[in-house]
Amino acid sequence: MKKIYLAGPDVFLKNGREIGRRKQEICAAFDLEGLFPLDQSPEIETDARAIFAANRALLDQAEIGLFNLSPFRGPSADPGTVFELGVLFQRGKPLFGYSNTVVLYRDRVAGPGAPTHLLTDAQGHLVENFQLIDNLMIVRAIEESGGAIVTREEADNSGADSLAAFTAFAACIEVVLRRCG
Repeated sequence: MKKIYLAGPDVFLKNGREIGRRKQEICAAFDLEGLFPLDQSPEIETDARAIFAANRALLDQAEIGLFNLSPFRGPSADPGTVFELGVLFQRGKPLFGYSNTVVLYRDRVAGPGAPTHLLTDAQGHLVENFQLIDNLMIVRAIEESGGAIVTREEADNSGADSLAAFTAFAACIEVVLRRCG
């Protein structure tokens, strides 16, 4: 059974443990062991050092990384998730991503109706114009690892299940199985 690290902003949801268990059940149905960051013991939840150490231990076990790249607290993926993606990329692990939106990163940052020849954000800073689902470093790391990103527009982008992106998650698991069988 391959061990797959399940990263994403799901850990910040009130029902994060339940979401993690549901994703682990989906993984188990395909003979994958889902390693979810909230699997650590509850007594360390308020200790930043202990949380970091526990997540590093899970990353050490992981053979594959699966990252929820749904926009969180802004137009891009959760920064902790992206850090973990970088760790597994550096270790040469296959990486996969999924998102609850099909809207390109440039359009989330620059906003609708922005001219495409020179995109800027609300502060006048240049915006990447590569027609990617997120920042080029995130997308290219996943692609360079042999993985892929699956996007599905979730019906309601305001709820916990939408942020958990179960539809995209399930579709991404199928891609993982095809590529890492």
